[in-house]
Amino acid sequence: MMIILNMNIQPEKVRIDKWMWAVRIFKTRSQAAEACAKGKVFIDETAVKASRMVKTGETISIRRGSFTLVFQVIQPIENRVAAAVKDQFCKDLTSADEYEKIKMHSLAVRTYRQHNEGRPTKKERRALDDFLDW
Repeated sequence: MMIILNMNIQPEKVRIDKWMWAVRIFKTRSQAAEACAKGKVFIDETAVKASRMVKTGETISIRRGSFTLVFQVIQPIENRVAAAVKDQFCKDLTSADEYEKIKMHSLAVRTYRQHNEGRPTKKERRALDDFLDW
């Protein structure tokens, strides 16, 4: 008797921390679990724990600083997938206004201190000391 297992079968429900890691919302699963523990992950405006099971069609909101990212679960998945195919498993519902706020914030942070301006870094200070001690 031969039993053939189909390894491509996806589960109906998956832990939210695993799903967020699998679709590349967070770099590590522990970062996803930490965001849940800190109350930054919501399903239907309710903060959820990392052990919460997600299923198809649920909308997940994630607070990152003053920004909120919104995703819809298309298909639960446990294993991390390539960035090119992550759109098969989640749909980004984040508004264009949020992305504009994120872009403006990153520009403001970058323009705060240019290289070689303000107080020198440890590396710059050592280079300066080497130059002055000739």
